Amino acid sequence: MAFSTSVIPDKYAPVLDLRETEMAIKSLKDFFEAALAEALNLKRVTAPLFVEAGSGINDDLTGVEAPVRFRVKGLGDTPVEIVQSLAKWKRLMLAKLDVHAGEGIYADMNAIRPDEAQDSLHSIYVDQWDWERTIRDDERNLEVLESTVRKIYRVLRRTEAFIVAKYPELGTWLPETITFVHAEELEERYPRLTPAEREHRAAEEHGAVFATGIGAALSGGEPHDGRAPDYDDWTTPNGRGLGLNGDIIVWYPVLGRAVELSSMGIRVSPDALRRQLEIRGCTEREHLYFHRTLLGGSLPASMGGGIGQSRLCMYYLRKAHIGEVQAGIWPAGMVEDCRRRNIPLL
Repeated sequence: MAFSTSVIPDKYAPVLDLRETEMAIKSLKDFFEAALAEALNLKRVTAPLFVEAGSGINDDLTGVEAPVRFRVKGLGDTPVEIVQSLAKWKRLMLAKLDVHAGEGIYADMNAIRPDEAQDSLHSIYVDQWDWERTIRDDERNLEVLESTVRKIYRVLRRTEAFIVAKYPELGTWLPETITFVHAEELEERYPRLTPAEREHRAAEEHGAVFATGIGAALSGGEPHDGRAPDYDDWTTPNGRGLGLNGDIIVWYPVLGRAVELSSMGIRVSPDALRRQLEIRGCTEREHLYFHRTLLGGSLPASMGGGIGQSRLCMYYLRKAHIGEVQAGIWPAGMVEDCRRRNIPLL
């Protein structure tokens, strides 16, 4: 099965015009943000645009993406980096704000990822709701993860109902429930397919899935997808996949493919951090500020994730390209192709 993220439908007509789209984006974001905060007991906090380089606070994503870095003259040319996500910063904030178990925080995260391959779903500009909750040590388990996923999925369904009530022509697509599947199971089902193709098949079959076990090597020897070793917990003490993290993936008829809406997980304990740093061959990170703080026992157990704002708006408003819901810069060939196919980029 051929698979590409650069999908542009041949026949496409936006359901909403540009003016309606801008109004709908505002309504969607306001509704979803309030509903998510209520469902997970979160309080909004102010997020940084950049952090000090070399602190270990910036998100390394899969470990290979280079952040945007510059020097600040007023700080003696200290190098700083544009955030790529707030995965580790949020956990520091839980400790700083003394957030108790069962409570959490969320923030509007704006990031630049210059290494991102631009296509229908990906931009070098990333906007998402980044959230983090303090949990008890005995809540670091699959049951708590799945319960939280179901709460978020109910918010996704409520948001779809809200926007469809305003614009009935959008239609309702999300299934009533979300299906949980481990990456190992997907590999067993579809051994000859790539991980992206496996997600495609699962999403097409179920409508909405939460794929767990992202980061650790599967039976075939390779991980389902990359994860940095220092935020999500993706291993057991023997190094095998545990499944305490995952992605919410839905089937998207406009593009005829699977679309990831959120990545989340239970965060590493000190033992899991050491283990995963060793697996990835980067134990030198133990000396960075964030890692020293965690290993020293100063950070609470937590779980958290990110939910793409533009990605959600694109899904709910039935758009063919993420550039229809966010202002961006695109390759000239892509811009021309979208123009010819009636896809109005902002």
